Amino acid sequence: MPEGPEVHLASQFVNEACRVLVFGGCVEKSSVSRNPEVPFESSAYRISASARGKELRLTLSPLPGAQPPQEPLALVFRFGMSGSFQLVPREELPRHAHLRFYTAPPGPQLALCFVDIRRFGHWDLGGNWQPGRGPCVLQEYEQFRENVLRNLSDKAFDRPICEALLDQRFFNGIGNYLRAEILYRLKIPPFEKARSVLEALQQRRPSPELTLSQKIKAKLQNPDLLELCHSVPKEVVRLGGKGYGSESGEEDFAAFRAWLRCYGMPGMSSLQDRHGRTIWFQGDPGPLAPKGRKSRKKKSKARQPSPEDRVEDPPPPSKAPSRTRSAQRHLPERTVTQRPAATSFRQDPAAPKIPKKGRRKGRQAASGPRRPRKAKADTPSLELEGPSAS
Repeated sequence: MPEGPEVHLASQFVNEACRVLVFGGCVEKSSVSRNPEVPFESSAYRISASARGKELRLTLSPLPGAQPPQEPLALVFRFGMSGSFQLVPREELPRHAHLRFYTAPPGPQLALCFVDIRRFGHWDLGGNWQPGRGPCVLQEYEQFRENVLRNLSDKAFDRPICEALLDQRFFNGIGNYLRAEILYRLKIPPFEKARSVLEALQQRRPSPELTLSQKIKAKLQNPDLLELCHSVPKEVVRLGGKGYGSESGEEDFAAFRAWLRCYGMPGMSSLQDRHGRTIWFQGDPGPLAPKGRKSRKKKSKARQPSPEDRVEDPPPPSKAPSRTRSAQRHLPERTVTQRPAATSFRQDPAAPKIPKKGRRKGRQAASGPRRPRKAKADTPSLELEGPSAS
């Protein structure tokens, strides 16, 4: 799921890609999207973007003299599981482009598209940030820090720190991979009580005898949790590209994978929190860890695909056309762990029957030898293929 850094990178992409472009005409919405229509039409307008936490604001600004005369319109996007923006030629629209803005003639027409494969993303008209979200961890650090420390009596901080970090009222922009990386760097057990972790920060004050450069150096060498909530997302932004969730094989996604230290990494343990989301960590999970659940450690021999990894090579389609294929085309893509184990049968009338030795021996040992059955002359042999259920 895109987090604060990915939304911030998306706003940078829109501003850089659309800086010299003039858009025109109507805003087009796909027929399958349940999001609201965008009642905006102009002969010439510009597009700009800004980000705050996990939200992106897109502003459509008519140029002087554009027809019909109207005020700028703003939309606020939340990316859901797979939202992103792409700029493509008009004749090469992505399959899941659910909102489209077209450039004005003359010249080859381009389309700025909000692409959302899983359709969990959302946009609202009016340009107001979603009520209840706290200050942005990236761009409003001082307000963010004050908002957390001022509200430590809130019941959200009775929860484990790994769950509190996902509360967007206080940690707007932090998501699943960021919380794992932040807690790992500070060696904080993910299921330690949030208030116990954060109360110590209320008393933390730099010595007045230190110079400004000494204070900055001390902060960089010994950052606390709230400082890492600001600096770790900035590291992802500096990587460039699209950050987390890019298409498999892209160079910028490889840079992101190399940056990760904890999330989905070999040798790390994992548990599901109260909301069913997986937290990756190292060492003791902490006193508030879910009872009855055992942590699983990721094998370090070879990299196992994480739940968020995309499928690179989907299985080939069946030779017989499916009546539901057109419906399946609009379903969300399945990740490796979501995809059921593939089981296929091959028919080859000329192939000899090969007994399943393991099961046959087990039956003979239990009940003694059986008389062979007479095989039917026209029955083809079936060979089961598929991954073992290990």
